[in-house]
Amino acid sequence: MLWVAALGLLGALYLLFSMLENDAETVSSVDSNGAAMVVLEQDRNGHYEAEGQINGQAVTFLVDTGATDVALPESIARALGLEFGPRVKVMTAAGPASAWMTRLDEVTVGGIRRRNVRATITDGEFNGILLGMSFLKHYSLQQQDGRLVIREPLTSE
Repeated sequence: MLWVAALGLLGALYLLFSMLENDAETVSSVDSNGAAMVVLEQDRNGHYEAEGQINGQAVTFLVDTGATDVALPESIARALGLEFGPRVKVMTAAGPASAWMTRLDEVTVGGIRRRNVRATITDGEFNGILLGMSFLKHYSLQQQDGRLVIREPLTSE
């Protein structure tokens, strides 16, 4: 009987921690002015993840306003069939690194889409794809109460 109670307790703990885990959820909508917007919930580590697409292929982005470009590791770039442009040196959070420049035909996050986005393909492996300022600079960003709102500007460029 004690084993049954222990298994029940483990099951309850599993459910509790599963509910506390915040998966990447991208909520798209249109504001009162008709501008597309995406609302992201902060995860328990303080990060914002967003479901999206690169050139029509599903990916998960980590929003990084400190990243100059959309950045992705070589293995993901190859899996997405990206073209590798000129070699460059870049400064990453881990220090200087080699990379390739490239252009993404289209980047989509929720209902927001941008064409011809500059990106960097890094030599090193890291988890995920950074959604950097080469995409984000075209939108209004507002962070409050654990939410990040990415909104299209009222006037188009």
